[in-house]
This record gives sequence, structure tokens and C-alpha cells, in this order.
Amino acid sequence: MWNKMRKMTVKMNVMCKRSLLALPAGLGLLLAGSVPAMAQATPAPTLNSGDTAWMLISSVIVLMMTIPGLALYYGGLLRRKNILAMLMQCFFATALISVLWVIVGYSLAFTAGSGATAGFIGGFSRVLLNGTGLNGLSGTIPETVFAMFQCTFAIITPVLILGGPADRLKFSSAMVFLGIWLIAVYCPIAHMVWGPGGFLANAGVLDFAGGTVVHINSAVAGLVAAVMVGKRKGYGRENMAPGDLGMTLTGAALLWVGWFGFNAGSALTSGGLAGMAMINTHLATSAAVLSWTLVEWSLKGKPSLLGAVSGAVAGLVAITPACGFVGVGGALVIGLAAGVVCYWGVTGFKGMFKYDDALDIWGVHGLGGILGAMLTGVFALNAVGGHSGAIEGNFHQLLIQAEGVGTTIIYSGVVSYVILKLIDLTIGLRVSEEDEMEGLDIAQHGEVLQHGA
Repeated sequence: MWNKMRKMTVKMNVMCKRSLLALPAGLGLLLAGSVPAMAQATPAPTLNSGDTAWMLISSVIVLMMTIPGLALYYGGLLRRKNILAMLMQCFFATALISVLWVIVGYSLAFTAGSGATAGFIGGFSRVLLNGTGLNGLSGTIPETVFAMFQCTFAIITPVLILGGPADRLKFSSAMVFLGIWLIAVYCPIAHMVWGPGGFLANAGVLDFAGGTVVHINSAVAGLVAAVMVGKRKGYGRENMAPGDLGMTLTGAALLWVGWFGFNAGSALTSGGLAGMAMINTHLATSAAVLSWTLVEWSLKGKPSLLGAVSGAVAGLVAITPACGFVGVGGALVIGLAAGVVCYWGVTGFKGMFKYDDALDIWGVHGLGGILGAMLTGVFALNAVGGHSGAIEGNFHQLLIQAEGVGTTIIYSGVVSYVILKLIDLTIGLRVSEEDEMEGLDIAQHGEVLQHGA
């Protein structure tokens, strides 16, 4: 009798739940209460023409950041006898890295790895972009567009390194180093932070557009290269003022504009997140120009164009990891802090340790990148990027950010040193003293920048 009653009860429960689920969507599930959620079929990703158009534009303007942006910015900061050499290094490196990226770099950075190394490096399933096809998608955009967008990041990151040992690094050695560094350093760090199953991504490190992957990574390598190559002849005694500040301003302005593709493009959509990243980028950059200039003005008595331009780059660097995670208030603080910290980085810090970082990649990109990465852990808002920082009570995010910063510094520093040491033991790193005195333009490339050009 009890068995019959139990069976009848179970049958009635099932009938009731079926009746509830048959009600209009939402109401039936609400009334059913304990009924397990029904499996929802995940819609297949579809091409979004708006997102695709935005990512095509972003790719173009990020490429513009290197050529001509960074090339002009770096070139103008050097003495006139070395300007063409820097332009050549930036231009040739763009082509070299692009080829390496399509052949194997993209695959190592953005495909799933296997075995014990899966968290640190990807696989070879996308060698020569195999499998992307004409209609293959990455989210709502063609995978070829995603690969091209990431290619522009892979280009500018190694090229930034050239600012550290500028004025005395051999062209051949520089290109060999950048090619090896792309595969051995950039691709692993990019995979760890952004790739599927990446070690730092799984740890929860926040890096929206490259604070660790691009700026800290390249700055560490640039500093190591500057120290290993040694100081420029006459450093600290001879006048090494920039040869063309107008060129530098033009390059910096192109960087500022291109950085919208760099940061807002990293949303990978043309929606609200891209808009937030864009306004944060512009605000932080503007704030850094103000803070750097005002500090310099108060300490030296005059505001300089070089200082204002350097402040802009500092702000761009610092907001990069944070732009899609913080609100405008956080962006404002990050920009103001970047101008002050990076000013000290290229004056006080550099003076304390007396290294010859020719174009201050460590003072601006290194310290600015670290500052931005850590302040992301402070000002991240759940309502913006889906993650909370210390300002919302998640102080643990600061430890996670520190893990990302520390891992990048150690890995990039050690591997960069090994690569540079091997090159030095084989083909040498530095030009001869005679070539350095004559200038790299004529000694390395047989060309001279005409006066008035």
C-alpha cells in the first residue's frame, strides 16, 4: 500500500512540474523552483560586420603606431647622425616580425598547448594560419582579422626594445635578436596572459591591452640590452640632445591616435566596452601630459615639448592594462600618477643607477607598465569589465597583478639576457668605436640625412 502511494506521489510531482514548465517561458521555471535548469543550446558564433569593420580599422591604426609612429618618435630623439638607422630598424623589423608571426608566432601565442607546457606556450595547429580559412571565425570577427590585429601588437613590442641600446647596436644583431625574442619571449608571455589555457590568464591576471605582454615585457628586454651593450661613447660628457623634436612630436601624435586601436580595439567588438576603453585612454593620456609638464615646470622653471610628449606616452602606457576594466575616475588617477612616476623614472631612478637607456624605455614603458598593471588591481570595477579591484574590496587582485608583473620581469629578463649573450659571443652586439663616432646612418647603411630634411 505504501509503495502504491509513493509511486502515485512521484507521478503527480512529475505531472505538476511538466505543467509548470509548459507555462510561458520564465513563469513556469520560476514556479517550478527546484526543477533543474534546462540545458540551453549555445548559439554558434556568427560574423558581425560592425565588429569586423572596427577591427580592420584598429589593425590599420595600430600598425601606424610602429610605422611611421614609433619610428618617427624614436628617430627624432636621437642625434641626427643616427636618425636614419633607427628608421631603418623600425621599418625592416616590421617586415621581419610580420613574416615570423604568420609562419609560427600566432600559432604559438593563440592556440591551445598540450601537456605540461600548455599554460606557457601554444601549439602548431595554426602554422601559416592553417585552418583559419576564408570563413573561420574568432568570436564575431574572421580569425584572419584577429590574427592580423595581434600581428600589429607582435610588431610594436619587439621594436620598442630598440630604444634601450639605441645609437650603438649593430643592425644585423638587432634584427637577429628581435626575431628570436619574438618566438622565445613574446609568444610565451602573450600565451600566458591572453592565450587559451594560459597560466597567468587562469590565475586571473588582468591585462586588457598589453601592460605586461607589451610594455613591461619589452622594457625589461630593452634595459637588459642597454646594460649589456654598454654606455654610448661620450655619455654624460657630450651633448646628446634630440636631433629633431618636430619629428618626435609627429611620431608621438601618431602614437596617441593609433593607441585608440591598440586599447579600444582590444575589446574585439564595436560596442560599449570599446567606447569605455577609448575615453579612458584619452583621459589618462591627457592627465599624464598635465602632471608631467607641471612637475617639470615646477622643478626646472620651464615646461618643455619633450616633457609633454614623454608624459603623453607615459599615460598611454599606464592606462593600457586598465582601460577596459576601470571607470573614468580610475583612468584619471592612473594618468596623473603616470606623469609623476615616469618623470621620476627618467630623472631620479635613471640617475641613481646610472645606466644608459638611450630613449628611456624602462623609465616610461617599464615603470609606467608596472604602475598601470598594479593600479588595475586597485580601480577595476565589476560594472565595467566584470572584475573587481581593491576599490570594491577585492584586495587579492593586487597579489594576482603582482604575480603577472613579477613573472613577466623574470622571464623576459632571463631569456633576453641569454639571447643577447649568445649573439654577442657569435656576431657581436655593438658597432665599432669608429662607426659609433661616425654615426650609424653612414656606417651601417651608407646614407646621410640631409640638413633641412
